Amino acid sequence: MDPATSTQEFLEDFKAGRFEAGYSYRYFVPNPIDRNWTWKDGQINTLLQAASLRLGELNSFARLVPSVNLFTLLYVTSEAVVSSRIEGTATTMDEALLPFEEVEPERRDDWNEVQNYSSALTFAISELKSLPISSRLLRATHERLMTGARGEHKDPGEFRRSQNWIGGSSPSNAVFVPPEHILVPELMGDLEKFLNNTQVDLPGLVKIGMAHYQFETIHPFLDGNGRLGRLLIALYLAAEKILDLPLLHISSYFEKDRHLYYQKLTRVREDNDMIGWLRYFLRGVEQSAARSRDRLVLILDLKQNLEAEIKAGYGRRTRIALALLDKLLERPVVRRRDVHQWTGLSEKAANDLVNFFVEDRYLKEVTGRQRNQIFIFEPLMRLFDR
Repeated sequence: MDPATSTQEFLEDFKAGRFEAGYSYRYFVPNPIDRNWTWKDGQINTLLQAASLRLGELNSFARLVPSVNLFTLLYVTSEAVVSSRIEGTATTMDEALLPFEEVEPERRDDWNEVQNYSSALTFAISELKSLPISSRLLRATHERLMTGARGEHKDPGEFRRSQNWIGGSSPSNAVFVPPEHILVPELMGDLEKFLNNTQVDLPGLVKIGMAHYQFETIHPFLDGNGRLGRLLIALYLAAEKILDLPLLHISSYFEKDRHLYYQKLTRVREDNDMIGWLRYFLRGVEQSAARSRDRLVLILDLKQNLEAEIKAGYGRRTRIALALLDKLLERPVVRRRDVHQWTGLSEKAANDLVNFFVEDRYLKEVTGRQRNQIFIFEPLMRLFDR
């Protein structure tokens, strides 16, 4: 057994690291975390139990939802929108699902960042079939995250080879300066060992909470660390089979009060308050899982209610209208020609059906054009845009 993990250490005694002097600034060097941690704080146990219960409920409800692949896509896209919003983008869910050419030119960089996040998360989870969570996987995921987006010239897929910082115009007036670049490979190696160390007898949610803090503190890339650090949470939950699908929308919890999120991370570095960070993090997992579970319930209710409305109001069009509803539950952004192809109706009959769905506020036109219109499945999208 590794001596570093042979004895338990209390999180109450956690030592985050040390500040060291650079040229005209101080940088923070985190201590290794590949240790066998435990705690005395009873509230951690209570929060851990509540978060685990909510994740179990979320798994159960996910098995009831029709077209689960669509909802996984929508959850990932929603998480991407909010995670990128924390970094300053302004894309909405509606925009994120539009084709690139339909996005306003001045918003296409934001759109690209959201698409990259979704693509990176999907890629990383698929790679878990053959790779553990590792520096190799994180670098490959970072490359997907950054290529073709803002920051694509900041070494996508490579650990940084120079100093970076958070806030301010230079390290000398920054809010936080991570460790110098020569320390990054060793620190990331320790983080990788911690995530995969089966001799560390630590609940998965506590482990990924600590790992998220450590990743954000190392800040191993020149850009994209915040998004990749949040993506790491979903990746770990999938790797450990804690959550069957990436349906935990935790970026909304972090974004709700960004100042508090950053404050909790800072207090670990400055005051060694890992217990405080884990309390905050576990509350976030519980609240986010409950929100995702409630959203799945609303989706099931929505499907049932719309089916009842269509059966009551569409007469001889009922069968084909229900078929269109099922299609919209698979693909919520459509053109008139899609409805024509899906239903096999004449062009006029398909257009009439679209118009009925618009009148009943099932579909909403988003381009403002008379030709080549694009519609979104409004009731479903609103559940993801709250």
